[in-house]
Amino acid sequence: MAATVACGVLLSAMTACGAITKGTSSGGAAETDGPPASARPRPAPAPRPASVSRVPGIGDMMWEQVPAATRQVVAVYGDHEDSPDALVVLYERRGANWERTADWRAHNGRLGWTTDHHMDDERSPVGVFTLSDAGGTLDDPGSLLRYRQDAHAFASPTDADESHQHDFDYVIAIDYNRLRGTPPYDWSRPLGEDKGGGIWLHLDHGDGTSGCVTLPESGMRTLLRTLDPLRRPVVVMGDREYLRR
Repeated sequence: MAATVACGVLLSAMTACGAITKGTSSGGAAETDGPPASARPRPAPAPRPASVSRVPGIGDMMWEQVPAATRQVVAVYGDHEDSPDALVVLYERRGANWERTADWRAHNGRLGWTTDHHMDDERSPVGVFTLSDAGGTLDDPGSLLRYRQDAHAFASPTDADESHQHDFDYVIAIDYNRLRGTPPYDWSRPLGEDKGGGIWLHLDHGDGTSGCVTLPESGMRTLLRTLDPLRRPVVVMGDREYLRR
């Protein structure tokens, strides 16, 4: 059952300032100790900053992979390269600023992170990935992403223990080695089967995963209701040390 394998799991800006020119006195009358204000050369406007601020903890190497049109980022900060523990933070761009709007404790691959993910390595892939498709066993909670409800396709394995029974109640597919626009349970693998796939954001079960990123149900509901395809959401994920590079 395809869904049983899935288990894996996202910017700020400085405002530009214009120069203030002095052409009149405090009373508004033209100054008399020089040429009329209209004839004086105006100071050049302050240059717009060459770069904008970004999501905290994301260095140049990762930030350059975030599309310029992106206005929503889910940042997954892994505690350590070999740790299954993480923090998920939602950032949204509002005007010139990126704002932290929500956060949750989370889990990633039980063996940590990798920049060369392979099937069954039990590590989550490091990278910047788009977020485009969602689904789950439960009714659509108001998702802005395309949502497919399918109790069979998202069912947990019949031999799963109680803690895993609700893993796939809500799912957001991470676009690692998958075809965008297809259901999360579609098993097309453009990079080949050896590179793994089925890397999702889904409900947390209290410990590490086979590669997905998991967070509480409240977090999944928030993301489903907030992530907007018109705002080009992405997930930026990896261990903190790597993300800072």
